[in-house]
This record gives sequence, structure tokens and C-alpha cells, in this order.
Amino acid sequence: MKQISHTDLILNPDGSIYHLHLLPREIASTIILVGDPGRVSQVSDRFDNIRVKRANREFITHTGSYRGREISAISTGIGTDNIDIVLNELDALVNLDLVERKIKSSPRKLRIIRLGTSGALHQDIKVGTTILSEVGGGFDSLYHFYRDSKGITVSGLAEAFTGHVEWNKNLSQPYFVSCSTSLANLFAKEGFTRGITLSTPGFYAPQVRSLRLTPALGGLVRQLATFSFQNRRVCNFEMECSAVYALSSLLGHEALTLCVAVANRITKSFLEEYKPVVDNLISTVLDKLTDDD
Repeated sequence: MKQISHTDLILNPDGSIYHLHLLPREIASTIILVGDPGRVSQVSDRFDNIRVKRANREFITHTGSYRGREISAISTGIGTDNIDIVLNELDALVNLDLVERKIKSSPRKLRIIRLGTSGALHQDIKVGTTILSEVGGGFDSLYHFYRDSKGITVSGLAEAFTGHVEWNKNLSQPYFVSCSTSLANLFAKEGFTRGITLSTPGFYAPQVRSLRLTPALGGLVRQLATFSFQNRRVCNFEMECSAVYALSSLLGHEALTLCVAVANRITKSFLEEYKPVVDNLISTVLDKLTDDD
């Protein structure tokens, strides 16, 4: 098997993967991703113990156990470009021999859950609601840089979406990828709002926010209100889900995104104190991930 070059697989002097600064033994098979580095301890404070603490730039990792099960909490920072780094390096830690620089013959599957915050796009989705992303839609173009031999995108959804919103052809073609059904089923009884989540390559104009600059897609939020596909509507904006789903699907991992709606773009409401809601979601997720039933 061909050896991976030093410029494709970059390692630190101690043998750890370049950006995450982690060794293979330092991550668990179940991983909780958060954007905010400060939210890592919000997760790991619930662990029974923490055996690994690592930090480099915005990438912070705590690996420990909860109810006797190993879990890693890792911060990604903001955006799909950071997800490109995190997902590829996590996969490298479990599916590459870093010493020989070769792909292992038996791939290992990770369970990846992203916990975040988002902006709701319908009046009935109140701030404080948890949204389960059944499908992640990307405006970011990251997926298009990878060869897809599996056909991971949701058939017909991109065409229906771009036609409905009269998509600007100067922008990257949106893509849509489903979550892990098995992970979504863990939360079947939680009553989470479910639907399509849109990941944007920016927080302001890409999410139709206007400060001094005018968004090119000024009517997008209004157009989304009347769009649905196979009984799924677009529930929220955030900035990472699409890349998590695309790369996880291409690499053979399971992935799910759960986001608290801290803003409602229709009612213009904002949840100032959202930490307690996120705390509750973290506890729910940890309990479900370690529930023998």
C-alpha cells in the first residue's frame, strides 16, 4: 500500500496529528464536537474522570469517562473549514498507521455528535428549542472538493432547493447530506424539533444579517418559510453541520448535530441566558450515549 507523504499527513515531533496535537490512544470512539473552546469543559465537567487534556489554537480536547464509557469532547472553532481539519485528523488517528504512514486494512467507525447553537427560521420554533438536524445543507462548497464515489447527497433536494429560492448561480451549489439514522434514533423520545439545517460560510450576509453591508440573498429567510422537501422544512442556520455530515459520510463515520435555537430570525427574539439550556442538552446527550437500552 502506498505511503502517505509528509506533506499530506503532517505530524508533530512527538508523533501527534498536526492541528489537534493528539495521539491515537488519546481519543475515544464517541466524540462530542462543540464550536466554542469554552464549552469543552462544560461537557467534561460531567465526566467521572479526565485522562487527556490537550490544547492547540482553537482545538481543545478532553477525553475521559462518563458512566464508565470513554468519551472525547473536542472544540472545532467556527466554520466548515475548521471541520475539514478536525474530521480528517480524527479519522487519521483511528484509520491510519501514523508510523508507517499507511491506511489501515480494517476501518474503525467513530460516533460524532455536534452540540451547538443556531438561529431558528420559523415563528413556531421558540428560542431554547433543541433542533435535531436530519439533513445538513451546505452553502460552503467543502463537499465539492472531495470525490464522492458513494453518492452521499440526498437525491433531488439540492435541485428542489435552488429552484425554490432562485439560487444565485454565482454562488457555490448547495449540497445536502443526511445524519446518522442510528444516532438520531437515540433521541426519538426527546421531542426535539427535526428538519433541515443550513450551514453557511459566514455569520452575517450568508445568514442574511445586515450591518453596513447589504446581503445579496436578502429574500432568503422569507423564501425558506415556504420550502419543504419530503415533509422536512428548513429549521435553522448554523455554520458546521453540513461539513460534519459530508465528511463523516464519506469516511464511514456516524454523525449527528443537535443545536439549541438561541435566536429566532422571524420573531427577532434572542435567548440571552442560554447556558442552562445547553447544560441540559449536554446532560441528555451524555445519558443517551451511555444508556444500555
